[in-house]
Amino acid sequence: MKDFVAIDFETANFERTSVCSVGLVVVRNGEFVDSFYSLIQPEPNYYTYHCSQVHGLTQEDTENAPVFPYVWEQIEPLLHLSEQDAMRLGYDVLPLVAHNKMFDESCLKAVFRCYQMDYPDYVFYDTLYVARRTFPNLENHQLQTVAQACGYCLANHHHALADAEACAWIAREIL
Repeated sequence: MKDFVAIDFETANFERTSVCSVGLVVVRNGEFVDSFYSLIQPEPNYYTYHCSQVHGLTQEDTENAPVFPYVWEQIEPLLHLSEQDAMRLGYDVLPLVAHNKMFDESCLKAVFRCYQMDYPDYVFYDTLYVARRTFPNLENHQLQTVAQACGYCLANHHHALADAEACAWIAREIL
């Protein structure tokens, strides 16, 4: 797999709609060509202690952040292929890749529903699923462990852009 977008969400609480940051890395022909990071005002707009402990974000960090639809307006153009590339690859929107796609895909669908946006049925691939088959003997298959097995040092785990970069690296190695 040489053309995709690795994506990662962090949430403010246990509601999937509460995305408070997003990171993505665009990979074209196996090369990292673009990246994007944004804080997002979560919905509902409160933080649990547990979630803040994981990613370090608080309500103070996102109080002036845009809501999801405005952030997605910036992301969506990064997903679309040129007409020439669409003809070559047979699709016009890059597939999304996440480590544990069940979480990130469910967050994306939830915020689309929350803001009454039409969800375009993005194709998602899961590096966690593939990592379990590729590296069956790892002590665990958490993002940082799999990234290390693929030769990538994840220094800022649970920062959405750092996690997206690690996921992109993993995807490029094993998908």
